[in-house]
Amino acid sequence: MVVVGADVHKKTHTFVAIDHAGRKLGQVTVKATSEGHHKALVWARREYGTDLEWAIEDCRHLSARLETDLLAAGQVVVRVPPKMMAQARKIARTRGKSDPIDALAVARAALAEPDLPRAQHDDQARELKLLVDRRDTLVKQRTATINSLLWRIHELDPTHEVRPRGLDLAKHQQGLRQWLEQLPGGIIVELARDELADVIALTQRIKTFERRISVLVGQRAPQLVALPGCAELTAAKLVGEIGGIERFTHDAQLARHAGIAPIPVWSGRTEGRVRMTRSGNRQINCAIHRIAVTQVRLKGSLGKAFYDKKLAEGKSNREALRCLKRHLIRIVFTTLKNPPKTTQAAPGTCIPLAA
Repeated sequence: MVVVGADVHKKTHTFVAIDHAGRKLGQVTVKATSEGHHKALVWARREYGTDLEWAIEDCRHLSARLETDLLAAGQVVVRVPPKMMAQARKIARTRGKSDPIDALAVARAALAEPDLPRAQHDDQARELKLLVDRRDTLVKQRTATINSLLWRIHELDPTHEVRPRGLDLAKHQQGLRQWLEQLPGGIIVELARDELADVIALTQRIKTFERRISVLVGQRAPQLVALPGCAELTAAKLVGEIGGIERFTHDAQLARHAGIAPIPVWSGRTEGRVRMTRSGNRQINCAIHRIAVTQVRLKGSLGKAFYDKKLAEGKSNREALRCLKRHLIRIVFTTLKNPPKTTQAAPGTCIPLAA
């Protein structure tokens, strides 16, 4: 089998082919279009046959079209984490940095790690990811605007208090609007009114996205929402970031991908000592951490019982939480692998963005 590594950019993609021993066989650079992708595929098949594996650095905002075209052609595609590619480039004999060097490092990293998750395009999972990412962006914009608005209010009247996190709610937004309307005109009042209007508009758009996400999650993973501590937004984050559970053959592979599988840090008589890894998909890690913390606080929950059991075994709070997260990623894997057969998408229930 020949592994073809890809270094992707906005305008061009560079491909480098290697054999089973990691020796470079050839390279080609094409335009980052479907025509260019077809040209690279024809080149690889002509030079190296049909037994190919395509390794692409995991930056899906640049490689999404390439992955789609290769998968449509029936090719095997794996995603290589950027950190793994950087490590492969660091230990290579060829110094420097260029597109061929990066593509070669991607290919060698994929060759050294045969269990990397394969790429798979799940339209509904991708739609959830895009919607969640857009909602997160709007929330950040609203937070920045609220912070600026609070300084305007302090400058207008230091004694006027706004309830903490109250400007996320419509009643507090309307109350502040009425207060601003009673003040005499001025540039500070004008800017405060303008920023409040932005906050109200952003809140409405965020709620629209949340309704649409709720509908999609109800269609795709209702059993995940039933998990204690996993709200609809958390479930949407998990489905969108995992990007198709079929990419993973077992829960340990998903745990490693999410940075939840512990890594060994022992030597000599400290055998068995581990610590949390700081690599992996931090969005999945954050979602699982949120579920774990919530379950620990829920009296009578299975997560709380599991956490208390680990504490009774002599583990610290952090170690017990780490064990709970590993247990939860196993539950998430099993839940997504075995969806209820009766779950069907309800036609015509998609809420448009302009609602």
